[in-house]
Amino acid sequence: MGRGKRPATYEDIEALPTGWVGEIIDDELWAFPRPAAWHTRAASKLGVLLDRFDVGQGGPGGWWLLDEPELHFGRQVLVPDLAGWRRERAPGLLERDEPFFDLAPDWVCEVLSPSTSALDRGRKLDVYHQEGVSHAWLVDPRAHTLEVYRRGRKGWRLAARHGGEEVVRAEPFDAEPLELGLLWVTKSTPAPGP
Repeated sequence: MGRGKRPATYEDIEALPTGWVGEIIDDELWAFPRPAAWHTRAASKLGVLLDRFDVGQGGPGGWWLLDEPELHFGRQVLVPDLAGWRRERAPGLLERDEPFFDLAPDWVCEVLSPSTSALDRGRKLDVYHQEGVSHAWLVDPRAHTLEVYRRGRKGWRLAARHGGEEVVRAEPFDAEPLELGLLWVTKSTPAPGP
């Protein structure tokens, strides 16, 4: 933070224009407009594909999975594209009245955009590690890749890198296969039927 610059506050987030997402990292406000359609599609589709870990219908269950939860870690305010908590570690997670979560998730996913990639790969991953998140995914819809990171003692360890049309088992959701090709918008992506 520059000399003489005041630390960002939650009021700075509230003052953002409608449709903008704000985060506070190391007392600095980071603000971005809503993401492009291809970014939103990848995040939304991933949430749908992982839903069997949340509701358990046709899958293993055991998780609370949320889109864009606001996470509060002291003065830090982060908004991952997706996050998940193991239910046994967070049984009352969804009984809260607050619009944010102060319990670190077990898994986070950041969908990379050109405007957010450096922050997502850098300081946000550092904060997630410091707060004890055990797994982080970086999804790049333009490069058609999924990077799976596992928390190590001193930092993140790349557990796997997948891409293209692969069908993978990616921890911590490796109990079920994940068809990566469903996440990507390509020129050959068929339009939905009637």
